[in-house]
Amino acid sequence: MTGPVARFRALPLRSRLALLTATAVAVAVAAVSVACWFVVRGKLYDEVDAKLRSVSAGAGLQTLDVVDALRSCPAGPAARTGFGGPKPVYYFQLVRSSAAQPCVFADSAGTVRVQGSDREVARRADPDAEAYRDGVDSTGNAVRVLTVAAVTQGPGGGVVADTAVMYGFPLRETERTLGDLALLLLLVSGVGVVGAGAAGLWVARTGLRPVDRLTGAVEHVARTEDLTVRIPVEGEDEIARLSRSFNAMTAALASSRDRQAQLIADAGHELRTPLTSLRTNVELLARSEETGRAIPPADRRALMASVTAQMTELASLIGDLQELARPDAAASGRLEVVALHDVLDTALRRARLRGPELTITPVDVRPWYVRAEPAALERALVNVLDNAVKFSPPGGTVEVSLTGGELVVRDHGPGIAPDELPHVFERFWRSPSARSLPGSGLGLSIVARTVRRAGGEVELTAAEGGGTRAVVRLPGAPAPPPGAASVVPDQ
Repeated sequence: MTGPVARFRALPLRSRLALLTATAVAVAVAAVSVACWFVVRGKLYDEVDAKLRSVSAGAGLQTLDVVDALRSCPAGPAARTGFGGPKPVYYFQLVRSSAAQPCVFADSAGTVRVQGSDREVARRADPDAEAYRDGVDSTGNAVRVLTVAAVTQGPGGGVVADTAVMYGFPLRETERTLGDLALLLLLVSGVGVVGAGAAGLWVARTGLRPVDRLTGAVEHVARTEDLTVRIPVEGEDEIARLSRSFNAMTAALASSRDRQAQLIADAGHELRTPLTSLRTNVELLARSEETGRAIPPADRRALMASVTAQMTELASLIGDLQELARPDAAASGRLEVVALHDVLDTALRRARLRGPELTITPVDVRPWYVRAEPAALERALVNVLDNAVKFSPPGGTVEVSLTGGELVVRDHGPGIAPDELPHVFERFWRSPSARSLPGSGLGLSIVARTVRRAGGEVELTAAEGGGTRAVVRLPGAPAPPPGAASVVPDQ
């Protein structure tokens, strides 16, 4: 885009504000000046019209004078000196609708050019008819003209047919006054516009100083990646809101970067153990092949079982990391109306395979439908049950119930210390008593994330008589009719 608009947008913000302020003031001052000039002009013209009206009202025209004047100049202007009425202010003449030129008296300041409106007043012969207009005299000077019907006094007085009287007042002084006023208004307007531009520039610089600080902070963050920068917040205006938003953004970015660094560190720590074990086992197998010294069958089977277990743990850890690394928008996918009781039945079968020596008892399971992603929901329920299986003593019991959208999984293990309960849903967090057990510490984090995505909540509490009580609450959804599709748009 080229042209004035593009050049204006290329200016700095403070210059644009100053220019806009000066333009707005210039338009306002110009409008006020023009309005003032027209008001004064109207007042001055009203005064001139009042003078003309006063002269017209005080004129004592005699019938004989008018008749003699018209007889002496039937076809053009004629100077007369014996007029018996009062002397006009400046211009005084008679006009007939049929005559091309007016009849001018000797004591008139000159001849005023006749127009159609003057002849129209003469033609109407109405004593109340009058016409105000601007005109010029024979030398081109501006004149204010009042034209009225010729009304005489004395014996036989009345309206003289086809005749009008024109009174004129020169506008030289009036135009000079208006010219001086226009010059004064122009000077005042110019000073006002220049002052407004300077004031606008000062206001722009003062008002944009917080924006300059904000800009400097943003540039500093972009240059140094230092997310500890904070901008002082003053007041409650838009700049203060912008500063608070920037501070909140940098704090969120810093927290996100810290969590990312912590996630990488924790993931590296968790990956190191199975990788070290895998490396050791693989090196033993490779050394056996290189040296030709066979490993006893029982030890070889134990090594292969260990390799398989470590590979399984690595695959599970990588899957958990991928699940947690995905943003919520990408992870949620398409939601479906899911039968929670059916998902729970599948999760129970998988949990029994992982804890065959335990008794996993569905105490009370009632139908309940929720809106969620089926695969993620099943994984979350499996993680909850796995947590109960992991901490249950050999031969123990895990009790499961589902009523009114509340899923309760209760084990009879050692339980969780009260000071550890706030940390159970943190990534890679594992209680001291669970450090020796298999797992990455990501299972409950995935549970919390999946449940929140489905609009529910999850909590772990100490159960009466020992053990842990996990409660998952999910809002219900209308059960789909038989044979109907259950997929709904992503909310």
